[in-house]
Amino acid sequence: MRFGSFLIRAALLCGIALVGLPLHVYPEDSASGAGSASAAALPDAPSPQISDSQDEGQPTGSGQGQAGPKTGSDAAAKKPVPPPQPKRILGVMPNYRAVSADVLPPPPTPREAFVIATQDTFDYSAFVFVGITSLLAEGDGAHPQLGKGVPGFWAYYWRGFLDKAGGNYLVVYAFPTVLHEDERYYAMGEGGIWKRGVYSATRVLITPNYQGKNVFNAAEILGRGISQAISLTYYPSQTQTASGYTAKFAYAVGRDALTNVFREFWPDISAHVLHRHK
Repeated sequence: MRFGSFLIRAALLCGIALVGLPLHVYPEDSASGAGSASAAALPDAPSPQISDSQDEGQPTGSGQGQAGPKTGSDAAAKKPVPPPQPKRILGVMPNYRAVSADVLPPPPTPREAFVIATQDTFDYSAFVFVGITSLLAEGDGAHPQLGKGVPGFWAYYWRGFLDKAGGNYLVVYAFPTVLHEDERYYAMGEGGIWKRGVYSATRVLITPNYQGKNVFNAAEILGRGISQAISLTYYPSQTQTASGYTAKFAYAVGRDALTNVFREFWPDISAHVLHRHK
């Protein structure tokens, strides 16, 4: 794999990973290794509390207005609230799967999961970014058999869109519904950079089930694995090898991990670096 081309793709991925870049930008001769870690050594998901705006501002206790020493609950009440997760990042990139820190919604219904997968797939920004990655792939000649120019661009484009759509519906809707897993990203929102980084990146391996217990993220692994196997049927035959499949699968899971890291830290970047406040 040419090193310069790899740097270009890596830079683009870091900027727009949230929209789910299609996998056709990955060259045929790419190879990727996937590291593994013990789930027991990974940080646990945060224990969020259900927020109720109707309780805000209401007195606690007996309502007598009695003064007394400050308790632990008083100190917790003054604890800074982490910035919320926006529906869009930079006003463009969809962020529908993110759940703000200290918020615990009920498990998604099949209809809600289907809506999230559809929003991620058919959002206007998805068409734009599939176009951008298709241009890069066509210019770089990632799959020479697909050709060049307008015909080549279209050959990359529809394959890239199928990559995105198939992965979204399998990972966000189909497998989570069958396995009762919640594929939304629950932000930690506080703690050290290393702790939050490891937590967010490992959510591709660990996710809550409908009972709120952390389990192996089978929906992510099975969904990406099957979607990449399907993609082999519409890419050139030269990619239909074990190494080609492994590279595409590792790229897809790694992209999702990077997306979660981006989700975790974006509210802090927006509030404290870009000084954007709601």
